Amino acid sequence: MSYTEDVALELSALALADAARTGDEKIVDQIGDLLGASSQTLQESYLMYVRVRRAEARARQILAARAAQNGDEQPARSG
Repeated sequence: MSYTEDVALELSALALADAARTGDEKIVDQIGDLLGASSQTLQESYLMYVRVRRAEARARQILAARAAQNGDEQPARSG
């Protein structure tokens, strides 16, 4: 990964964790706007990682719900 991708990945995790902890989803957009004012490249990577993390969370919720319906254990997280 490049430095930009590393930073974007870390910032996306921090922003989403803050949003989950506080219930204030606006922080994700605020960070994106701040990044865009200085570095469009970093902003684009950050927003991409936010989308990926949100999509992963939704997919895992669906899989966990299906496993629970079938009495299975929750699928293990890979990687």
